[in-house]
This record gives sequence, structure tokens and C-alpha cells, in this order.
Amino acid sequence: MSVNVEKRTDPPGESDYATAAWDLKERIRVEEGVLRQRRGFFTDAYRRSTTHLLVESDALVAFASVRRDGYILFLAVDPDCRGCGHAERLVADVAAEHRSVTCHARTTNERALGFYEHLGFEVVRRIDNYYEDGGDAYYLKLGDESLRERLSGFVGR
Repeated sequence: MSVNVEKRTDPPGESDYATAAWDLKERIRVEEGVLRQRRGFFTDAYRRSTTHLLVESDALVAFASVRRDGYILFLAVDPDCRGCGHAERLVADVAAEHRSVTCHARTTNERALGFYEHLGFEVVRRIDNYYEDGGDAYYLKLGDESLRERLSGFVGR
């Protein structure tokens, strides 16, 4: 991770970075066809969650919005900044704060599924027609405590 990356947080009720997060999410949607949420849904969910942010030179490079039960609503990393450990760092932050970490991922999103599997997430179940556009999802849960400890190592980086 670059030494210039600063961690920030938007707690529930705050939305300092909501527009930047939406813009990043939309860039990924256009380029990769994932993260297809409507703006109203995204904004409402963002404001109700805690959002962990990674900022470099005042530009948002990654974020994870998380409900208070440890469910990851959104996880996005700027495509130009992938491979730097940003997503791992964000998930590690979530794991350090929650007993259970869960999320959904499209069954067709091989990049996300590979990432979550790499971290030790396990498929709990498949949900047909989960997404508004009829897409199917896997419900994923972070595995055993030993992995949680390993992820916690990213927090110190």
C-alpha cells in the first residue's frame, strides 16, 4: 500500500464521500458491468452504514460500506489502484470490528468471487433472482477465526 494512502471513515449519518463513492462505483459499473445499484438505494444505504475509505492525494481510491451487523453492502477499488492490497485492508478493518462478516456477490462476478475465496469467504447459499435485474447471487461468510487473525494483519500495514 502506498504511504500516501490515508484511511478515513464516514460513520452512519455522514456522507462526506458519498458522491465520490458513487462516482467510483459508477465508473466500475460502466467498465465492468457490476455494482448496478440505483442512486437512491446507494445513497440511502451509504448514509445508514459505516463506510471505510482509502484516500490518496484527496482522491477516493477504495471504499467499503458496512452495516452494523458486519454485512458488506459495497466494496469498490479504483481499477487503476487494484493489486495494492486496498480491498484486503478494508475487509480486514471490517473483520476487526465485527464478529461476523458477510456479503453477496453476483454468481457471474468471477473477480469478486475469486477475491472473497482468497480471503477465506465461503458460499453459504445461492439466491436466484437476488438482484433487481434478475441476476443471481451467492451469500458469502468469512470463515474461521484463524483467517480473521490473518486479515487483522492487514490493518497494521
